[in-house]
Amino acid sequence: MNRLLLDCTLRDGGYINDWEFGHERIVEIFERLVSSGMDVIEIGFLDERRNFDINRTIMPDTEAINKIFAGLDKGNALVVAMIDYGTCKLENIQPCKDTFIDGIRVIFKEHLMYEALAFCKKLKDLGYKVFAQMVSVTTYTDEKLKEYAEIVNSIKPYANSMVDTYGLLHQNQLMHIFHKLDEYLDPDIVMGFHAHNNFQLGYANCIEYLTSDTQRTILADGTLYGMGKSAGNAPIELLTMFMNERFGKRYDITQILEAIDNTIMDIYKKQYWGYSLFFYIAASTKCHPNYVSFLMNKKTLSVKQIMDILNNLKFEKKLLYDAKYAEEVYLDYQNVMCDDKNAIEILTKQLKGRYLLLLGPGKNFRRQIKRINNFIANYNPLIISVNFIPNDVKTDYVFLTNSKRYTQLLADLKNTKNDRIKIIATSNVTKTIEGFSYVLNYSSLIDRNAEIIDNSLVMLLKAIIILNVKVVYLAGFDGYSKHSDNYFNVNREYSYVKEKAEYINNYVKTFITNNSEKLNVNFITNSRYNM
Repeated sequence: MNRLLLDCTLRDGGYINDWEFGHERIVEIFERLVSSGMDVIEIGFLDERRNFDINRTIMPDTEAINKIFAGLDKGNALVVAMIDYGTCKLENIQPCKDTFIDGIRVIFKEHLMYEALAFCKKLKDLGYKVFAQMVSVTTYTDEKLKEYAEIVNSIKPYANSMVDTYGLLHQNQLMHIFHKLDEYLDPDIVMGFHAHNNFQLGYANCIEYLTSDTQRTILADGTLYGMGKSAGNAPIELLTMFMNERFGKRYDITQILEAIDNTIMDIYKKQYWGYSLFFYIAASTKCHPNYVSFLMNKKTLSVKQIMDILNNLKFEKKLLYDAKYAEEVYLDYQNVMCDDKNAIEILTKQLKGRYLLLLGPGKNFRRQIKRINNFIANYNPLIISVNFIPNDVKTDYVFLTNSKRYTQLLADLKNTKNDRIKIIATSNVTKTIEGFSYVLNYSSLIDRNAEIIDNSLVMLLKAIIILNVKVVYLAGFDGYSKHSDNYFNVNREYSYVKEKAEYINNYVKTFITNNSEKLNVNFITNSRYNM
């Protein structure tokens, strides 16, 4: 059995920097990899949607490859490019004899395997060593693997690779898939494996794979310093070290380290990649990372709630991101109905005839605290703070609209000097054993037509209208800025999303204007919401 290594830094690493390595760095990375004795070097994507740029390793056609790599010595390396099936037509690909590259890797998901493998056959007819790349190999059943192998055998590509796209595989799962394909595939077809590091298993899985008992030639992918999409890849410097020590290979690791030091570390300092909570959650729930991003960006859910939602996604949707489905699932999860009639009756009685002051966590709460204290001294209002508990003003209620805030405030709720504070929570908030004083229906307070459906201030103002309050006073609701932090506790998720600042400000102002006949809103501290 022959064991080979493939470096795909210039291709997979490009997800980090939009493939803009710079021509000098492209050349240095390539030449260092050749000097290291790398078996296969992948030099980028072929993608007709991108224009030619000598500084980028994503190229519209094979002629662009010839221009970027003109005059370079390939040494003993097999040089390949990659096509994401459907992004580069055959007419953009010259015959192999006219190009710098020796082979092409074609990536495709299971549902496209018939069309993609037919495309592989056409590339083979042009003289290329073709690699069939099984994206999200974890989606294949044993029966599907056998069916797939029969098609591959009829085409006889140079290699077939298992791609753990979302880093889901543990060693036993990887080797199960490998042994099935090893059994079914023609023995002359090279078998490859491309790992991702969501579970910190990229290197470990490659070792398990490279030490497998098989007679066929096998190939493992890696990148310089693990540079790559999502949690990154198996580091090629570790794989070469292992191969030298275990199998007596003679890869020149110093050349690889020089490439990392001279070209990769500057990129890494600007754009981190590697193991993270985000990609762990995606992998552990076996779902597309965009679902995790969508739910985290809501900034309303605890990690436990995010995991609950992801674990209950439809199987067929998990690895094929659907934005509309994600929004539907989020709303369904949040839409916990309750009978809030009794809570409304009690709160209506408690608020009747009293001045009502709402407190937000804007910086003007601290800057203009004298205004707030003067108002409290003159009018003795009932005070409701929104998703935070102030240390210097005694509040009567805290209004909670999401579990993330509640989790963060648990210690404050137990330790606060406001020992008689009451909690008004919306029904989507997961409670502890103690429960909440009052619970209001989440679904009746959100705005399903808004870009941000659950703005906490608007939700509270809606609740106040329901409670038949006609006048309300606001302090610490500064509105949002594109340019500066305007919440005093930014470490506790009171930070703004800059790109949404103008939208949120206009949305709140519009709500206040449209409901001015029902509720008279007065600002004690300065605010971008103030008309």
